[in-house]
Amino acid sequence: MSGADRTPGLFRLIAEDWRANGRDWTRPGFRALAAHRFGVWRMTIRPHLLRAPLSLLYRLLYRRARNRYGIELPYSAGVGRHVVIEHQGAIVIHGDSVIGDRCTIRQGVTLGNRSPEHPLEAPTLGVGVDIGAGAKILGAIHIGDRAVIGANAVVLQDVPPDHLAVGVPAAIRPRAPRQEP
Repeated sequence: MSGADRTPGLFRLIAEDWRANGRDWTRPGFRALAAHRFGVWRMTIRPHLLRAPLSLLYRLLYRRARNRYGIELPYSAGVGRHVVIEHQGAIVIHGDSVIGDRCTIRQGVTLGNRSPEHPLEAPTLGVGVDIGAGAKILGAIHIGDRAVIGANAVVLQDVPPDHLAVGVPAAIRPRAPRQEP
C-alpha cells in the first residue's frame, strides 16, 4: 500500500471534522475547516488546467469563511485531525502555521509571525493544545502537547508539554497533565 493510499480522503477528513464539531454542519468553525480541507485537496489535482475551476471555488469558500465568519485559515496552513474552532470571529492563522491533532481554538486567536523582517516564521502547535479566547501566539515557536494557553495571553516563547501559559507576555507554569479519553 502506498503512502497516498493510507492518507485519509477529503470526505473522510471532513466527516471527522463534522464529528469533532458536534455533528453540526452549520458551525462556522466546521465550515472554515471544510473549506481548508477542500483547498488542500484541490492542490493534488493535475494538470493545472483541471485545478483552475476548483481553485476558483476554493477562493469563494475561503473568502466566505473569512468575511462572514471572521476565520482566516489558508490552505497552506498545516491542520491536524479532529481540530475544533469554537465560536467565530477574529481568528487569524498564518499560512505557515502547523496545528496538531485534537487542538481547540477559540475566538480572537492569532497564530502569526512576530515581525515583518521574518514573514515566514509561524507557530507550531502540538497535539491536544487548548487555546483560550484572544490569545496571540507569535513567531517560530513550538507549543508542546496538551499545553493550555490562557485567554488573552501573548506567547513569545516555546511552551513545554503539559504547561500553562498566561499573561502578557505569557508566563509559563507547569500543570497536571490531562487524561486522554
